Order: sequence, then C-alpha cells, then structure tokens
Amino acid sequence: MIRQSVSEVHPWEIREVELDLDVLAQMESVLALSNGHIGLRANLDEGEPHGLPGTYMNGLYEARPLPYAEAGYGFPEAGQTVVNVTDGKLIRLLVDDEPFDVRYGELRSHKRVLDMRAGTLSRETEWRSPAGQAVRVRSVRLVSLVQRAVAAIHFEVQPLEAPARLVIQSELVANAPLPEPHDGDPRTTAALRSPLVSEHTALHAQRVCLVHRTRASRLRVAASMDHVVGGPEGTEASAEVTGDLGRLTVTSDVPADGTLRIIKFLAYGWSAVRSLPAMVDQAEAAVAEARHTGWDGLVAAQREELDDFWSRADVELDGDPELQQAVRFGLFHAFQSSARAEQRAIPAKGLTGPGYEGHAFWDSETFVLPLLTYTVPGAARHALLWRHSILPLARKRAAELGFHGGAFPWRTIHGEECSGYWPAGTAAFHVSADVADAVLRYVHATEDRAFERDAGVELLAETARLWNSLGHHDPVDGFRIDGVTGPDEYSPVSDNNVYTNLMAQRNLVAAAEAAERHPDSAKRLGVDDAEIASWRSAADTMVVPWDEMLSVHPQSEGFTRHQEWDFEATPPEAYPLLLHFPYFDLYRKQVIKQADLVLAMHVRGDAFNDEEKARNFEYYEQRTVRDSSLSACTQAVLAAEVGHIELAYDYFGEAALMDLDDLEHNTRDGVHIASLAGAWIAAVAGFGGMRDHGGALAFAPRLPEDLGRLAFRLLYRGRRLKVEVQDDQASYTLLGGEPLEVSHYGEPLRLSGDGPVTRQVPAPPDRERPSQPPGREPRERRRVWEESASDQG
Repeated sequence: MIRQSVSEVHPWEIREVELDLDVLAQMESVLALSNGHIGLRANLDEGEPHGLPGTYMNGLYEARPLPYAEAGYGFPEAGQTVVNVTDGKLIRLLVDDEPFDVRYGELRSHKRVLDMRAGTLSRETEWRSPAGQAVRVRSVRLVSLVQRAVAAIHFEVQPLEAPARLVIQSELVANAPLPEPHDGDPRTTAALRSPLVSEHTALHAQRVCLVHRTRASRLRVAASMDHVVGGPEGTEASAEVTGDLGRLTVTSDVPADGTLRIIKFLAYGWSAVRSLPAMVDQAEAAVAEARHTGWDGLVAAQREELDDFWSRADVELDGDPELQQAVRFGLFHAFQSSARAEQRAIPAKGLTGPGYEGHAFWDSETFVLPLLTYTVPGAARHALLWRHSILPLARKRAAELGFHGGAFPWRTIHGEECSGYWPAGTAAFHVSADVADAVLRYVHATEDRAFERDAGVELLAETARLWNSLGHHDPVDGFRIDGVTGPDEYSPVSDNNVYTNLMAQRNLVAAAEAAERHPDSAKRLGVDDAEIASWRSAADTMVVPWDEMLSVHPQSEGFTRHQEWDFEATPPEAYPLLLHFPYFDLYRKQVIKQADLVLAMHVRGDAFNDEEKARNFEYYEQRTVRDSSLSACTQAVLAAEVGHIELAYDYFGEAALMDLDDLEHNTRDGVHIASLAGAWIAAVAGFGGMRDHGGALAFAPRLPEDLGRLAFRLLYRGRRLKVEVQDDQASYTLLGGEPLEVSHYGEPLRLSGDGPVTRQVPAPPDRERPSQPPGREPRERRRVWEESASDQG
C-alpha cells in the first residue's frame, strides 16, 4: 500500500520512507513534478527499476485511428494519445564498475520527500554494492514554475567508507520502451511504440540538444540539457550524441567522504508550426537561461512562487493531520497542473501519468476551475482561453451532428472529440454548459470585463446556440432536451437530464445578459434581439422533471421508474461495475456511477429548496456506487449542506485521499486532478458552505466533530478574504481591497478590513444518516484516522 511507504504524516511534505517496488508506479505519480507545460514522473534518477517511465509536454500527442466494429455517422475517426517525450531525468551511476541499482546489493536507507512549499522532490539513499562499496546518493529535482520550459536536477554522490571510482552518465533518451498496460481497464492507455522520429542532434561541450517529431501528428519537440560538474581534481567529462540519445559521462576517483556533484539543466519545447532551427534555438536559449540563473536561483524563485500561491490558497485544518496533509497535496497538484499551462488544457491526470491517454474532460471546468478561479484566477483565465481557441472545432463538431453553435468534446487533447464511446463522446452535451458555467463563474469572481468582451461573450453565445438547436419547445411540457448523457455515465442517452437542463438554462440566461452588456461583441457574432429573446424563452420554459409520488427529482425523465439494481447480489470485487457488467444492464437500472442530480443541487443550488435537497440527497445516496473519483467531493458538499456533517467528513476524506491511498486502484497511471481539487471544494463549499450563485458570495459553514477549526483564503473581485470556522462560530476577515458584501446563513455582512466579523454557527438539522448501497459506504473518517495514527504510533 502507498500508505505504508508514506508512513510519516507531515503538513507540508509527502515523505516516502521505504522503497516498495510493488507500489513504485503509484509513487511515481504521487511524487511527480509539473508546471502545466512539462511533467516529470518521479522515476528514480537511475531509471531502473521503474513502474511507468514518463516525461510529458502539455498538448503534445500522437494521432491514431479509432477502430470500430461497425462505424456510424458522426463517430470520431481519430484518437489522440499523450506521448512520453525525450527523458532528461536519467542520471545513471557506476560505483567501482557496478551499476547503482537498488535491486542488488544492500539498500541501507531510502527516503524521498515531496516538499510542497519548496516545489522540489529530494532523495537520499545509502547503498552498499554487491562488492561492498558503500555510497550516499542525494538528489533534488524541480520543474520550474517561473521558467516555463525548464527543469533541473542537483545530483551528488559520496563514498562513505573507502575511496571509489565513480562514473555518472547524464542522459537524454527518446523512444524509451514502455511496459504494456497490465489490465483491460479503459481508464489506462495503450503504449505507443517509438512514436518519435529523430530530426536533429547537436553537441556543444556539455550541452546536448535532440529534436524529434511525432510520426502521425507531425508535432516537433526539442529537448536540451546542459551541466555544471564539480568534483575532486582529475574529474573528467565528455559528451556524445546519436539520434535518440545524448549522454554526458563524468568520471572521477573520489576519496571517502568526498563528493562528486552534477547539476543538470533541462529545457523542453514543442510546436506544430515552428521550424527546426527555431525549435533548436528555443530549447538551447531556455537551457542557457536556466544555467545563467543557476541552481540556487531556480530554487529561490520556486519557493517565492509557491509562497505567493499558499498565501492565497492554503486551507488549514485542526484535528486531522492526515487530511491536512492530503488537502495541501491536492492543492499542490492542482496548481502544478495549471500554473504554466498557458492556453492549453488541464488533463484529467495533469502531467503525472498517461491515464485516460492524457485527455482533458469536463472535469477541468467543473472541479478544477472553481479552485483556480478563487485562488489563481490567471490560470483559470488561460484554461478558458484554451476552450475559446478550440471553439472553431466545437462549431465544426456541432455542425457535423446537425446543430448550431459549439459542441465541446467530452475528451480531447487538441480539441477534436476523441471518444469512440458515443453515448458520452457524442451525447454528453453538458460539457458545453460546463464551459459556459466556468466562464460565468470566472467573470463574476474577477470582474474581468476584457475577457468577457473578447472571449466570454462568444463562448456563452455559441453554447447557447447549441441548446437552442438541440432542444425543442413542446406545447405541453415546455423546452425539452432529449437524448443526452449527463454526468452519470451509467444513465446515458436520456430525456431531460436535470443537471443538463439546469446548466443549459443558466447558460442561456448568461448568454442573453452578456450579449446585452456587450452589444458590439454581440453584433460581431450576429446575435440580434430575436435570438436573445429565443434564449430567454427556452430558459424560462426549461423542463425540470419531478416525481410527484416520491417527491424527488428524477435524475432524468423516467429514471425513478427504472428497475432497482440488485446491490445485495453484487460482490465487492464486482466494482467498478463497468468492468464487470454489460452497459446495457447498467443503463436500464437505478444505479449511479457518480453524483449527477446531486451535482446539480450543488452548482445550481438556487434551483432547489432545502426540503428538495434533503429528500433528493437521501434518495440518490442509496443508488450511487461512486465508480468515479468525481463523486465523493460532490456528495461531501451536499451532505454538509443538508445536515449530514459526519457523512460529509467521510466523503471529504475519500476525495482528499484518492491518490495517497490509491482508492481507485489506478494511481499508477497518474493522480486524479479533479478529485484532488475536489478536496478543496469539499472543504470550502462543504464545510465552509461557500456558494456564488449569480455573483453573490454566501457562506453557511459547519464542521464535523473531529475538526476543531477550518480556515481558508479566497481572491474575489480584487479582494483577499479569509474565512475561519470553529465549532460554534465563523469569522470573516477582509485582508485587502475595497469593502465587500457577503452573507452568513442569509444575513448580509459588510467586510471593511477593520478586523474579523464573527457570527454564530447554527446547529445542523437533526436528520438520520442515509444509507448507501451495501459495501459502498465511504470509509468512516474518524475510525480510519484513529487506525492510521495508531499504526504510526
């Protein structure tokens, strides 16, 4: 288990205190470093053993055909798969002619530390070779948050008991072989075989540059490395290069307690349009700047960047050290995945692994962008500008399907739909409303009118046009949206999915209001008064199904009349259900993969009253199996809102520990960025009770018994706000900016910066804890933490 390797709980660090080869791949994901442009898995410096080697660049992919037993009109023809690019992490070591390999000899100690304040991964290992020579190996690795193209490694070796002949080989390697996927899980990805074709090599002293292109997508990638070597007198270094390999070899006779040191600077770039000479110049200029800055300068700039991030985004928890660590872990990875993405997508696994083939989903807008909008709004802006950049492809996809406006892809890297699973890839139109919702949230929270004018109006208008052509006015019911797939992929191609309809309704209203605020932009887009009126009419008459007999909202029309799933006859090993039962059987039963109607009650909470939320939540708890990592954080938010505080605490733990405890058994393929961001959502929107419906910031906080205090910070309309919640009271402090109006349980508060405004927290309603499907209950957080603390004690 990962938890056995990460056996120390530290509030700012993830510490691997033993090397367990059985979870090596998982730890490579957990300890990965990224800046949103470059991603380095936490492979051991020497490269072997490894679980899954990986170096990734955001947006770099290989195209491949999508095979179908029976093709259909509108099926996507090509897929896109993230490429494992040129690996610059490799630093091999020979000690008296024996390779440093932890599988041989004696591994006397091993420790790796992911420092979430420094933004570094450090390693310290003591190893005795089979011939008896003992050495200490230390390394520190970073991916720069300041110099977008740059990564660096500080590596040193020290003989411990006797002089040693040491050889260090620092390498750039392309087309390294990858292990075959180990199971039939569709969440994994096929391994690409030698996807890179060599175009150029260069060698200048200790600097090496390799340029390759992908075979089918024709994307060009350049990687460069340079070095600073330090060691005793007589240390020698020489470099060589071939098509797929660049190597610097350093040799030295090092006395006992002496040190051989190498600082390795890496630079990466890729482009679909730039020439070969331009790419060479780009990579070599970036590595030259990194060397000019120096190791100490890169480390100092990394710490400064993260200090600024934590001052805006930190969440403090008293009473559960494991969750405190996990929440910061989630924040760190969410920030890493987006900090320098700069108008590229935020993949579901970030750049920590090849899971889901490196694709971005609607996860970004619904789970990651809320965090970024209120803490790193510049990163949220860039993510939305990426959506704007692929709008022509969304228009093309909508037209291909016979609709107007823009239909954004369910999964993609470059912008085209890449899913061969048509009930989601074709019918999950809610993605377009999720994009619109993220635009609306960002504009409300930042008042970025320039973005709204230049990109937001167009995104809102084109998605509104999709709904206007996708739905229709029924003379009896109103405006219907039939045959779509909502967030719950176990209930696809249904009529009037409540989540989809309510999100489309908000989209339509927001588009009308934005067009009226920006008439010049509306005119440029061909939006006239008649079209605005049609958007408002569709929104005003939107169908929202209701089951009178059960007094709940059916997830979609007719859902509550479906046959119940036989949970009692479903053994624990049969989950996730999609790997053990035919989709047809799932589709026609009341079984839910992930929160759908419950998610609607979070993001469109203004469309439900308190009693509806409580009844709906209880009904869907009994049918939700959480076969998706996206579910737990949403269930935490609604459980807290309707008064099931301890249940919310359990779900909070599940969302936050998704990867540190490998709860979905696929952390080996990369961490779950949306679930990790969802831990922030569970804390801030769940226990902090934050809502931002229509640009009005409101709070209704409550804490579980075991959390003595919750504190978090937000950026909102140029202000810095701190919220602190204790058992019976909440304090709101304006840390900077003009006075701000918020509300506490509906009571208006004016924050002026003169100190905290404190109010009492009312007791939650007395409700009986709802049940879940047998065997699918969340782990009881109090018991899990007590057991973990006991194991460590």
